[in-house]
Amino acid sequence: MAQNESVLERFKRVTGATMRALAEHDEINVDFTAGGHGLAGSEARLPQPGRELPPEDVALVRGCADALALKLRYHSPEVHANQQPGMGQAREVFDAVEQGRYEALGMRRFGGCASNLDAALVEQLKASGLSGARDHEEIPLSEALRLMTREQVSGRPLPPEARRLVEAWKPYLDREALDDLSELADVAEDQGRYAQVARRLLQHLSLELPDDQQPVEEQAEGGDGEDQAQESTQSHGEGGEEESTETSVSDSGEATEADESGDAEDGGEVDPDGDMMAAEGDDQPGSQPRRPEWHGRNEPANDLYRAYITEFDEVVAAADLCDPDELARLRHLLDQQLTTLQGVVARLANRLQRRLMAKQTRAWEFNIEEGILDTARLARVVVDPSHALSFKRELDTEFRDTVVTLLIDNSGSMRGRPISVAALSADILARTLERCGVKVEILGFTTRMWKGGLSRERWITAGKPPLPGRLNDLRHIIYKDADMPWRRARKNLGLMLREGILKENIDGEAVLWAHNRLLARSEQRRILMVISDGAPVDDSTLSVNPGNYLERHLREVIHYIETRSPVELVAIGIGHDVTRYYRRAVTIVDAEQLGGIMMEKLAELFDEGGARPSGGAAARGGTTARKVTR
Repeated sequence: MAQNESVLERFKRVTGATMRALAEHDEINVDFTAGGHGLAGSEARLPQPGRELPPEDVALVRGCADALALKLRYHSPEVHANQQPGMGQAREVFDAVEQGRYEALGMRRFGGCASNLDAALVEQLKASGLSGARDHEEIPLSEALRLMTREQVSGRPLPPEARRLVEAWKPYLDREALDDLSELADVAEDQGRYAQVARRLLQHLSLELPDDQQPVEEQAEGGDGEDQAQESTQSHGEGGEEESTETSVSDSGEATEADESGDAEDGGEVDPDGDMMAAEGDDQPGSQPRRPEWHGRNEPANDLYRAYITEFDEVVAAADLCDPDELARLRHLLDQQLTTLQGVVARLANRLQRRLMAKQTRAWEFNIEEGILDTARLARVVVDPSHALSFKRELDTEFRDTVVTLLIDNSGSMRGRPISVAALSADILARTLERCGVKVEILGFTTRMWKGGLSRERWITAGKPPLPGRLNDLRHIIYKDADMPWRRARKNLGLMLREGILKENIDGEAVLWAHNRLLARSEQRRILMVISDGAPVDDSTLSVNPGNYLERHLREVIHYIETRSPVELVAIGIGHDVTRYYRRAVTIVDAEQLGGIMMEKLAELFDEGGARPSGGAAARGGTTARKVTR
């Protein structure tokens, strides 16, 4: 121990050394940051422990370090990528089951790892709010299967907090899926065979089509499953056709497929939007939220976007989704996670405030007969009562007549660091603009269920009519109303950290909802800022409609707002190129940049002044869309 080395620094040094030894990787660089953990190449990020090293922080850091080390030791990214599904919940489950495998292998062989991982698991469940979940609808399927896999492969019982999650989901899994979980334990040492069993598990969960029902272009002429997966991945990266027909599951377990009427011919003209989606595919599979592609298949003539039923949609205040004590706990957790980031964003917010306040030149009209009493002229009335009282009135300034809406994607892919940073950035921005006299509304959008809800059940009961439109129950959340003071809404933002809240995202209807709320406002200038990390995705809807159904509607909504609406629209994409949708947009690759970019974009909007050109020139006259990279 170095002479001046603190206990905290020694803990960090020993943790890093242990991690390198366990991973059998001497080149790992370990960094401790506030909130979250992850691995990028040989760079490992671990949570920042408290200065006094409380036991729960120690357990969390050690468990996260062991998990990352075991991933380096037992996980092959190449094998994983060859078998990884390309879309949606299937990919989430596949990744979670693989995580359960390499963690369980370490637990088999290293008793210390098992204890650390169990302790970290308990802390993570408490932090996410899942430790109190009782209903399976509050628990992501991927998380439940990760825990089941870990228990099966390691042979060790789960902590009681995790056991409750598993027991909540088991009654909803059929025998074939449970048999697959048992078989995973037998092949855990071979990642390739394990991945093949995991793909079969996805089929039995109705998250993926069986091999004999895969689209023709994805079936290899001979060769093993690994070669087929590799060919499918290559065709996807080259803009190849991706079948929009997915399998959906009903409560009865029956698999349903989309209408296949358009499968006969592939030679028709390709829709410009669909062609763009194919040409701009992700360079790195798995690094972006899934984004369905479309090439003109299954498209009826002149079909319009619609919801099958809106009876079960809801617009709800954040406080109604969680009890006050839980909201307070989640808000405290949010503040703890982002202590370091809070200082950076706060400094940027103060800079924005100075710029905005400089524009608020207060102008007064004096010596009028009514208004606010001019106290500066009271002395002359006292000296000579014959003088009449003097009044003044503040002249209206265009800047003060402004409202800003922040619309935040609350989908499952935002889970973790992105949603935490978005919540804190929105919080600080609302506080800053409120000081400047600008009203701020904070909204979120998600769905009530995974893979459809009561809407889908109603559709199944009606005999599954073709092309039903949107098949999920929307949940639009009001975290802060524009007229609500920031101090009253502060706790509500902690709700974004509640695990069961984040599900699927139907962006088009959410943007239209936020836009219509702004239109009802009396302010002269209205700004809508959308924060998202992916294209609109709802597996239930996309499985029975054209593959670009949700994206096309989003484009229509954006085009209408940008060309015909007085609302000024700007978007920020986290790891996803939103410039393909929005004319005034910016894309960032790291959630840590979000706070600064939000401040920058709003400052640019205010610098442009209140006048807005008509039609599409409004967006083109704004900030040029660009990507921000670090």
